[in-house]
Amino acid sequence: MPSARPLQTSGHGSPSKATGGFAASVTAITNAFGDPTRRAIYLYVRGVDDGVTAAEVASEFDLHPNVARHHLDKLASGSYVDVAVVRPPGGGAGRPSKRYSAAAELPMSEFPVRSDDLVLSLLGKTLALLPTHQAEVIAEEVGQEYGRAMAAALTGSDLEAGQRSLRSAVQAVADALTAHGFAAHTEKRNNQLQIINNHCPFGDVAIEHPVICAVDRGMVKGMLSALYGDADVSTMESLAQGNTFCATAV
Repeated sequence: MPSARPLQTSGHGSPSKATGGFAASVTAITNAFGDPTRRAIYLYVRGVDDGVTAAEVASEFDLHPNVARHHLDKLASGSYVDVAVVRPPGGGAGRPSKRYSAAAELPMSEFPVRSDDLVLSLLGKTLALLPTHQAEVIAEEVGQEYGRAMAAALTGSDLEAGQRSLRSAVQAVADALTAHGFAAHTEKRNNQLQIINNHCPFGDVAIEHPVICAVDRGMVKGMLSALYGDADVSTMESLAQGNTFCATAV
């Protein structure tokens, strides 16, 4: 199975263009979420139904209001939050304020979601392998190969495995997964570093065939092996199993 093909959409463009587009997408994600405070602010905004002001964010995170506004404006420029100008009640002469709320739809359509090659490859290999354990092994292998190809699009020739800390490598993996439609972020849960996926680009196929979740785990393994080195990776929660999100522990 060719190692780089998953990075190319079927019938559209060349591998170099596909790789360049993917790298540009990850750059956009990193610009928006590369700062841990900004990631925390985004999650905070998502949890407030009627939006927040810069002053409220500044108070919540003990920041200067200008710093809070900078983070919010960065999220707004990437279309991750919406901005509304709210005037004082009663139409008074007070200064209007900006309220920031989580965007109803994340700008995932801009990012290349190339799950077709994965699913076709997975189905082709697992049809003849009915036992669940064997199917999961194959699915994870497919994911690892794809993950290594994804990492190759992110790393320069001077970046060798082991030159990143585990935490920074896991964050890079989460950014790359988000660029592939997984809406991923990192969290420390139960004293473990975990990647939380709030969206699954495999959709109903994963619900019908939960073995596909092993592809996700394999992608994490493959990227980490290129960005950091060997690491133990396990699936903790899964949308396919009825959980509200997917969680992969590292």
